[in-house]
Order: sequence, then C-alpha cells, then structure tokens
Amino acid sequence: MKIRDIMTKSVVAVEMDDNLSLVKEIFDNSKFHHLLVIDNGKLFGVVSDRDLLKAVSPNLGTMVVTHRDLATLNKRVHQIMTRKPITLKADDPISDAATLFNTHRISCIPVVDDKFRPVGIVSWRDLVKTMLPEQGN
Repeated sequence: MKIRDIMTKSVVAVEMDDNLSLVKEIFDNSKFHHLLVIDNGKLFGVVSDRDLLKAVSPNLGTMVVTHRDLATLNKRVHQIMTRKPITLKADDPISDAATLFNTHRISCIPVVDDKFRPVGIVSWRDLVKTMLPEQGN
C-alpha cells in the first residue's frame, strides 16, 4: 500500500504572511488540525492547532479580552509555523510514514511532488485507519 492510498488529497494551505486570525477562523470552522504553509505554490511549513493555541492569548473569546489579546491574532503564520517539515512522496510505502511517526514527534506528514508542491497530507490517524478491520455501517 502506498501513501497515495491513505493520504488526504484535499489540503488546506495558508501563506507565510497570513495573519493568525485567518488560521484561527479555518481551525474554528473545520475538523482538521494542520494547515500547510506555502509560498509560490511550494511547501515551506506546517502550522497546527496546537501551534495556534500557544501563540494567541488565552483570553480570546472571554469577557476579559483586551486590545493586546486581540493583537495576538495579527501575528503572521511564518512566526509560529514548523519550518522544513518532514515530507513524503505519494509513491512512498505507508511503512515509511509509520517509521517517521515513530521516530519523530510529529502528528502529520505533508505529501509533496517532485517540485515540492503539496499534493496531500497524512496524519497518524490515517495510518491507524489502515490497520483497523473494515467497519460496517
């Protein structure tokens, strides 16, 4: 089985100079936990929902929020992203993903083409799903 068989093909990406307010809006309105960071179509990093939580004020959305708290949403993606992420190619075996998840403290692996453009993403959950027997509906 290859990475292409388990990866999520519809990836959501942001650009390096996007504000964290955009990242927050995307995470607030979706079920995924990672965004790919691109520049000129090429992958430059990954930002997770945990990265966002560490970067913005915990007072956001509360009655004690201040202008200073709101200003944390003006930070740029490149300030909090993980640079030079570990990547895979669509033709790589899924065992490569298992090895990477086991040896690095990561929860997703971007899948890139030969020009380093993102074509998908694999999470550890995707890998676990391949090991589970078919679930009947």
